[in-house]
Amino acid sequence: MNRNYLLGYDVGSSSVKASLVEVESGACVASAFYPKTEAPIKAIRPGWAEQDPNAWWDYLKSATADVLAQSGAAKDEVKAIGISYQMHGLVCVDKDLKPLRDAIIWCDSRAVPYGQKAFDTLGSERCLSHLLNSPGNFTAAKLAWVRENEPDVFNRIYKVMLPGDYIATRLSGTPATTVSGLSEGMMWDFKENQPAQFLLDYYGIPAEMLADIVPTFGVQGEVGAAAAAELGLQAGTPITYRAGDQPNNALSLNVFEPGEAATTAGTSGVVYGVLGNVAYDPKSRVNTFAHVNHGADTRLGVLLCINGTGILNSWMRRIVASPLGGNVEGSYAEMNDLAAQAPIGADGLSILPFGNGAERVLCNKEVGASIHGINFNTHTQAHLLRAAQEGIVFSFAYGMEVMQQMGMSLKTIRAGKANMFLSPIFRNTLAGVTGATIELCDTDGSVGAARGAGIGAGIYADNKEAFASLNKLQVIEPVAKDQPAYKEAYKRWLTYLP
Repeated sequence: MNRNYLLGYDVGSSSVKASLVEVESGACVASAFYPKTEAPIKAIRPGWAEQDPNAWWDYLKSATADVLAQSGAAKDEVKAIGISYQMHGLVCVDKDLKPLRDAIIWCDSRAVPYGQKAFDTLGSERCLSHLLNSPGNFTAAKLAWVRENEPDVFNRIYKVMLPGDYIATRLSGTPATTVSGLSEGMMWDFKENQPAQFLLDYYGIPAEMLADIVPTFGVQGEVGAAAAAELGLQAGTPITYRAGDQPNNALSLNVFEPGEAATTAGTSGVVYGVLGNVAYDPKSRVNTFAHVNHGADTRLGVLLCINGTGILNSWMRRIVASPLGGNVEGSYAEMNDLAAQAPIGADGLSILPFGNGAERVLCNKEVGASIHGINFNTHTQAHLLRAAQEGIVFSFAYGMEVMQQMGMSLKTIRAGKANMFLSPIFRNTLAGVTGATIELCDTDGSVGAARGAGIGAGIYADNKEAFASLNKLQVIEPVAKDQPAYKEAYKRWLTYLP
């Protein structure tokens, strides 16, 4: 019996994951990731972070071979391909479409001065009203760094692209990008509805270096004969969707409309909400990009990132939850059970979680983590563990208030049931302090990319059909009787912000 599948890739900085989704059932029938240990990031100098784009391709080949072997899918049964990728990276290729240097990836900070100088020179009003953000440390500023510091490389550039654009180019042989991708690189002008010529001119970047624009959903290219032979796919298979990892995470959770938001809480934490009008934060504490369905209707994704999220909880696990003098760490489940012994608000104990570098939501200040209100006669391990989780949630709530000031109404927040969302304290606090309904779903980025490909190929009529089988694992509603205690704890936490 002939079966139909969709293939999704998630090109991250740790690994490349592939998933094969059966069209009719919407079920993920196979998934694999490479490398099995975390992919290397080259840090030639402090603050630098680079990866070899060719390595991404090698990982993708291995993951593709695995999912095809696991599923037994024939190559002609793969009907469309979708790509999710690490945002804000820079790949420079020559006329043979070969990388001229390693990719400068999202966590590389060398271009910060270039973005700040552009912001100061061009003016905050012009940058924010056209780009919806400061030029910051995004792709355009990284390219400006290459122009100034590596002129030999810059002069040989044929096209610049984001990591997902590069993978699509390796698949199809044709460079292309999207409006969403250009917006995350600070190369899209929302006021003029075209590439941001004024910023390109300022940086001395020829517009011809940008790839042609294709729709986020739709046929963006087809797998060429050479790539098909390498991957075991059929030549002509269409590539019908691509998006950065945070817009794609929102898509994976069926977050498309104003009032909906997606969130993740791993080492860092992200809230990504959808806005139905063009707006920006005057202090650029959150970032605004074109969402995957931005077009005739305005659909912008507003991104809040908190660096000190799960890393605080893991620090608590190592330092607070470990037996004195021993090396054995308590499990996160045990920590959650212990933290639950302390009441909402942790009897007046508050923790600021900003101990993992500068925080954009705090105007790029590095304020550090801190513990406030500790009472040696009252507070225990349980209070510290609970206050840490509450402090992380309160940092989310603080950023979400900025998003609400932009006109966003956050009524529903969706997340995968993973990382900190495995903690009842974390998810109940988020519902309690924001008043939003939390929906936990079973999905990931590569599965979302596969379903996005189904929309782009016209196999699914719309996102409702594509995500009809999305498995909702749990729904957390705010508990009315607990909300005053959460809000009081949050109000106290705010008094300790610098």
